[in-house]
Amino acid sequence: MSPTLADVSTAAMPQRGGGPQGPRLVPALTLVSHPVPARVGERLRMDALVAGREVALSRNAPDFTRPGSVLGQPLNDPFISRKPLTLAPGSKPGSVRLTCTEGGERVVIAGSALEGTWELSEAELLQGVPLELGGRVVVLLHLMDAADDSATGDALGMVGESTGVRRLRRHIERVADLDVPVLIRGETGTGKERVAQAIHQRSRRREGRFLSVNLGAIPKELAAAELFGTQKGAYTGAAQSREGFFRAAHGGTLFLDEVGEAPPEVQVMLLRVLETGELYPVGGSTPVAVDVRLLAATDADLDERIRDGRFKAPLLHRLAGYEVHVPPLRERREDLGRLFFHFAREELAALGEAHRLDNADAYAAPWLPAPLATRLVRFPWPGNIRQLRNLARQLVIGSRGEPTLQAEPRLEHELEVAAASTPGASVSSPEPVAEPRTPTTPRRKASQVTEQELLAALREHAWDLKATADSLGIPRPSLYDLIDKSPNLRTAGDLRSEEIAQAYEAHGGDLDAMARALEVSRKALGRRMKELGLTPRGE
Repeated sequence: MSPTLADVSTAAMPQRGGGPQGPRLVPALTLVSHPVPARVGERLRMDALVAGREVALSRNAPDFTRPGSVLGQPLNDPFISRKPLTLAPGSKPGSVRLTCTEGGERVVIAGSALEGTWELSEAELLQGVPLELGGRVVVLLHLMDAADDSATGDALGMVGESTGVRRLRRHIERVADLDVPVLIRGETGTGKERVAQAIHQRSRRREGRFLSVNLGAIPKELAAAELFGTQKGAYTGAAQSREGFFRAAHGGTLFLDEVGEAPPEVQVMLLRVLETGELYPVGGSTPVAVDVRLLAATDADLDERIRDGRFKAPLLHRLAGYEVHVPPLRERREDLGRLFFHFAREELAALGEAHRLDNADAYAAPWLPAPLATRLVRFPWPGNIRQLRNLARQLVIGSRGEPTLQAEPRLEHELEVAAASTPGASVSSPEPVAEPRTPTTPRRKASQVTEQELLAALREHAWDLKATADSLGIPRPSLYDLIDKSPNLRTAGDLRSEEIAQAYEAHGGDLDAMARALEVSRKALGRRMKELGLTPRGE
């Protein structure tokens, strides 16, 4: 009997909040892109796999639901096959086996079409694997905490339902109404200030001021004066006293971002305020009492800075009265679809075009095309939420007047290259379970392939992209890049409807003859014909 996902080791998952054994993991599918944008974020929890049973995914079943909801609906995309893609427990602990029915659903993982039976490892599921269905819908296959399926109530101004975000909300709710200092850790761009605002808005100080100060943006020689104020005549040019941020936030909350950049003298003064509730303005000799809740954030390794003598250990202990961690975007890929559409709607609203995301027609072309959605999911996002917001703005503005989002070739290439170079971020070339392919051609760089050689190989293999990539000794994503860059080559997706109709008429619906004449992939051309309602001869 094959091992079930109940045996999955959770050592690679965050253990905080999951009990002594860590969280119990359940495979899930989350919608990243769909012709009906409102459905993005719905998910299918696959407890059947944990129990050792199969899940059959098709156009008509099973139902995807919003977290916390009991009502859902199937994918309902008319271009997705009724013949199911089967998901089953794999041969190794934590793995999932995918089986494509003959003539059934077309599934693509990172540019590679799945044929027959394929297996994805536990490590890949922990990262999240995007699956393109029918060239139109993208779902993320990932693992979720079995306890994370209840309604979250107040979202605290945060978009997403991933395990990391739900854990973060719980921490905020536990500490918000207390007056203890909170240290917010997280990479740059993860939204640490948003977390600080959520804590303040749910605290007893919500009617008081919330002041945000970035210590990394203040010159070190001015930091003490900016924070603690100055006494008149404290230094040349100090013609009057200044209250400083601490006194300005009296009765409210002061948020210190990049607290690891605080100069040594400021660290001493911060420690005194936290211990006594009093401060000395620069140049002053009389202590001033302040009633301020201090929230601090950092993306630096403060423990390392303590070892280097650049940060004071007692200050860290005081700042971290309670500590929360903001997960990076790469650890919450199931939230990426909702986050992208959230930022895209904001940009569209600024252009007066927010109605474009109100489409409810399942026959419409997806506003976020499946290949682009897959690239977004596979991208490592070093700049996290901030970078995603900026990219959404760039795509929306750059696609004004177009029916769907379009990425410039340069941007699309950057997304693909970054994803391919990130270890564990995606499945770059999945292998079948039965007979793993052994390359017969030495592997080489795509830059070594000339356009003439590329064209000859495509013609030799009748535009079968898998066979062409194998014969050239390059990965399939690299083959796509070469085709995109070549001004003399195109894919079936580049063909105009009129061109396909003319070829259909000229060759009497013979798919092989059409593919040779148009010089595109036979399979891809067949899918385009299906979308246009054209039936190949003999089918």
